[in-house]
Amino acid sequence: MLLSQRVLFGSFEHLLPIALAIILTILLIRFSLNQEETVQYKIFKYLGVFVSGFMLIFHLYQIGFEDYNITSDLPLFLCSFMALFIFVFTTSRKYWLFEILLFWIILGTSQGVITPDIEVGFPSFDYFRYWIVHLGLLTIISYSIVVLKMKPKLKSVFKSFLVLQFYMIVLMVVNYLLEANYSYLNEKPISGSVLDYLGDWPYYIIKVQLLIVPAFMLIYLPFFFLKKKKS
Repeated sequence: MLLSQRVLFGSFEHLLPIALAIILTILLIRFSLNQEETVQYKIFKYLGVFVSGFMLIFHLYQIGFEDYNITSDLPLFLCSFMALFIFVFTTSRKYWLFEILLFWIILGTSQGVITPDIEVGFPSFDYFRYWIVHLGLLTIISYSIVVLKMKPKLKSVFKSFLVLQFYMIVLMVVNYLLEANYSYLNEKPISGSVLDYLGDWPYYIIKVQLLIVPAFMLIYLPFFFLKKKKS
């Protein structure tokens, strides 16, 4: 079977999964809002288990049957890392995890949805992995906000930022040891992204660092105004 090549921005392969995810997420949230709390928690837990389980199966398949390369295929890109361990959040429902993941998912995962980086399109395994990871994470964080009523605090912005810095430092060490490019710390993605507007390496990394806190603050603002309105 011949597989299509890289998924292009604005193509049918790009827009269809986004539209389906929006519809399914709305239906799931509306259904869950009418359920008892125990049912809501179970649905939330199974969402995380599904996303993390799919990621685990994908990597086991790649290791067993494909050309697995530790310099590019480890689940160390931020979205892949979150997807592999998102079941910890959906199972425990720890608030500190919500504080960190909310900003990572909305900012980082949305970028992946808008400018997909998929080398081989439908119906490849990687195509389904990509959309289940990115759209699944957005569904989970939307569910936690609307159904479980989780809301960030101002300190959540800085907590998320500091943990992200630690994660990036670890990745820089991994990239150095493996001569890799996880989270595009050494080179921008071939497919194009918002990084293209931020200059060459290392300037785009510096600019991203300067933009992260303001971007996190923008994400926090709707919650701030909603809280202020209620009070």
